[in-house]
Amino acid sequence: MADVNAVPTPGFDSFGLHADILRAIAEQGYTQPTPIQAQAIPVVLSGRDVMGAAQTGTGKTASFSLPIIQRLLPEANTSASPARHPVRALILTPTRELADQVADNVRAYAMHTPLRNTVVFGGVDMNPQKDALRRGVEILIATPGRLLDHVEQKTVNLSQVRMLVLDEADRMLDMGFLPDLQRILNLLPKQRQTLLFSATFSNDIKKLASSYLSNPVTIEVARRNATADKVEQVVYEVDEDDKRAAVVQILNERDLKQVIVFVNSKVGASRLARQLEREGIVTAAIHGDKSQNERMQALEAFKQGGIRALVATDVAARGLDITDLPGVINYDLPYNPEDYVHRIGRTGRAGASGEAISLCAPDERKQLVEIEKLIKRELKRGELVMERRSRSRDDRNGDRYDRSERTDRSERSDRSERHGRHDGLRASRGGNSAPRRVRPEDEFFYKPYEPSPSAIESQRDSRSLQESVAPTAFGALPEKAPKRQVAALLAGFPRKAGT
Repeated sequence: MADVNAVPTPGFDSFGLHADILRAIAEQGYTQPTPIQAQAIPVVLSGRDVMGAAQTGTGKTASFSLPIIQRLLPEANTSASPARHPVRALILTPTRELADQVADNVRAYAMHTPLRNTVVFGGVDMNPQKDALRRGVEILIATPGRLLDHVEQKTVNLSQVRMLVLDEADRMLDMGFLPDLQRILNLLPKQRQTLLFSATFSNDIKKLASSYLSNPVTIEVARRNATADKVEQVVYEVDEDDKRAAVVQILNERDLKQVIVFVNSKVGASRLARQLEREGIVTAAIHGDKSQNERMQALEAFKQGGIRALVATDVAARGLDITDLPGVINYDLPYNPEDYVHRIGRTGRAGASGEAISLCAPDERKQLVEIEKLIKRELKRGELVMERRSRSRDDRNGDRYDRSERTDRSERSDRSERHGRHDGLRASRGGNSAPRRVRPEDEFFYKPYEPSPSAIESQRDSRSLQESVAPTAFGALPEKAPKRQVAALLAGFPRKAGT
């Protein structure tokens, strides 16, 4: 693989982009390309395959979307015929949120061109997506599961795709999308341009690149798996039972107006959100068990400032672009160390500063070592003096339940999205279980049985009734009525002698 160490160009106009694209870029408020954009855009425009790695929040989406729009412009047309608008560029993302984020950027950059674009992902009605695909689109953004749904229903044709983008490809492999990717790649023309962009490059990604990319150009604007320099990272070692109080204390002491709190399980996210709400913190939770509408409403409210704490699983670790997010908190350290890089990348975006705070319980020290090994630096240790607070019995039982559920439910959620073929519609049944509440103790339930006066009177009346029908003498039975003859079925009465 060839390496590129190009000098950043002075502006977007030096790339030879069309005037309509430059106009859209200016309307978005961008004047200077980021390092990944400066190096990747000329290479993508030349038609080469690319593996692009950069710190999250550095503008990777524009690195591939701008040259894609530029390369498709010569074939753009205003015809109403769907046949004149085949899918020529396919952008695959691992999550619905990232797909929606990429679609917003592509829509903004192509707004002054005749090119059509749409996004398809699971968790929502397919009919509007079918209508958009049948009208024809040149640029399609999709999650793998929902794209295959459309392929099976013959609402999309991928035979004319000339450019393929695998955005956050490492995450797609972590979520087990490799079989779906292989099915999709088999539907595409062999002669195409393939681009991989991610914040991290694992050995599996390099193996994937060697299989599906042709002599790719590798572009790394920072060392592999690096974190943003302007993000202050600190770790507090606290007991598992004190984590919830630690989050409240950190929010109050640091006066964080908005924060994303990452947890490893869906049930843990819901429980922590309820606990923070009881502490007076406006909170919402997003995870794989939430419907797409619920997730989008929570994200929109968070972006508008109506929610202070957004508790999320790793479904939110990729693709969320929230302007000036002051910090993130790792309530649970991730099982996959690469997810740490993506989690803290939600803050400190586009050169801004931010805080990344992690809570490490004694049984999570191994995960902390793996994270430090990945990012090749030791995280700063902080000391948090906990304010002792009374904890309700329900909180204690909930915490014990949560520790027993510390399996990688986020990954199982991702797998359920894949196997559900609707990117999240079929969620793990285990994530819906709730902790059994302890009933309040009441001395009434420990008293011996004492019959009420009405029960005593009822027993006396029953006993009198039984005595009234009892036999008159010991051993004597009441006189029985004589038996009546009943006709035998189909046979009648037996004949008497002499008749």
